[in-house]
Amino acid sequence: MMARKKLAALVSIYRTHSHAQHIVDRFLEGYGWNGRHHRPDIDVVSLYVDQVGEDDLSHEREARHEGLTIYPTIGDALTLGGNDLAVDGVLLIAEHGEYESNEKDQVLWPRYEFFQQMATVFRTSGRSVPVFNDKHLSWNWAWARQMVDTSRELDFPFMAGSSLPVTCRTPSIDMPLGANVDEAMCVNSSWIDGGDFHAYETVQAMVERRAGGEGGVRWIKAYRGEEFWQAHHDRQWSHELFNACLCRSHNLNPGRPGFNDIFPTIDAMRGLMTNPWAYQYQHLDALLCTVIAGNGLVGDFNFAAQLRDTDEPLSTNMYLAAPPTKSMASFFSPLVNNMEQMFLTGRATYPVERTLLTTGLTASGLDSRFQGDQQLDTPHLNIAYEAPAESTYWRT
Repeated sequence: MMARKKLAALVSIYRTHSHAQHIVDRFLEGYGWNGRHHRPDIDVVSLYVDQVGEDDLSHEREARHEGLTIYPTIGDALTLGGNDLAVDGVLLIAEHGEYESNEKDQVLWPRYEFFQQMATVFRTSGRSVPVFNDKHLSWNWAWARQMVDTSRELDFPFMAGSSLPVTCRTPSIDMPLGANVDEAMCVNSSWIDGGDFHAYETVQAMVERRAGGEGGVRWIKAYRGEEFWQAHHDRQWSHELFNACLCRSHNLNPGRPGFNDIFPTIDAMRGLMTNPWAYQYQHLDALLCTVIAGNGLVGDFNFAAQLRDTDEPLSTNMYLAAPPTKSMASFFSPLVNNMEQMFLTGRATYPVERTLLTTGLTASGLDSRFQGDQQLDTPHLNIAYEAPAESTYWRT
């Protein structure tokens, strides 16, 4: 019998509804998958927790799971208190916790710092193992680029991102591989930085399958306030795609209490979206994309695209049923399942270049916003890659 794989989890905080709980608990306890309770053939054997508060869950997990040990440093968690790397994979989950923000409203999550300490252990041990980094790579573009470069230098499988690309969709569709796409959009409920990243991921996971693959992004521009509404009025982005996104939403606010199926008027939208913002960007192959934060109008993530050879937009909802509203945040299950496949096979199920590009879009969009919503050229986002032929989103 083959020895079970051992994982180290490096987390910012381990409390109820934190990403660490959603992810690490699934490796420890299992999760529902295809009509049965699935237990991964992998053991989490070590934990590093950066911030421990009164609501900490990590010590309860350590007491209940034989073989799990909390270590005081990242190095100790990776070496199991020894001198050399002693695990077969690494979970890097630096999301949630009390960390400072900068002048651009970016939370300074310590993902790069965790990663660098991990890479030091890889180098001194003379070997590396697969790594999953939760959400975007870093708030700092140069650091994100360096993380991917280091993964190539040390030759380890590297995946990153959130649940948006892999959660179930309603309807259950993917972008046809090799499709010609002229324009794409996400209308979502969002927040600056981390929420923006989710919107970029929603779009990129679909449009990366287009004809020619991904080549990178030429420019990006932010819109806010009255400039947003003027751009909408001027059809700076497609109204057909915008309306398709709204019609895919599971919680579109009609603006009239008691009338849940009434499509909101533009005046109603203005009343509901009190602080709208958007980012529009163009890829090197001329594909135009827009992500719109429609807080107050929708509460979910909706995608639409105009394909060249079809009249009707292709559209879907990236379904995220979040707690505490009668849900276990089951969208983490397909994310963990993709991690599990990488740790067991040593092969990433989707390219880290997607997350590198969406990390860069997130940072560049905030740069545009910080610089008075100027259109900014993005030569650093000339990131080319091919999407996997097989769809990786959750379906049965």
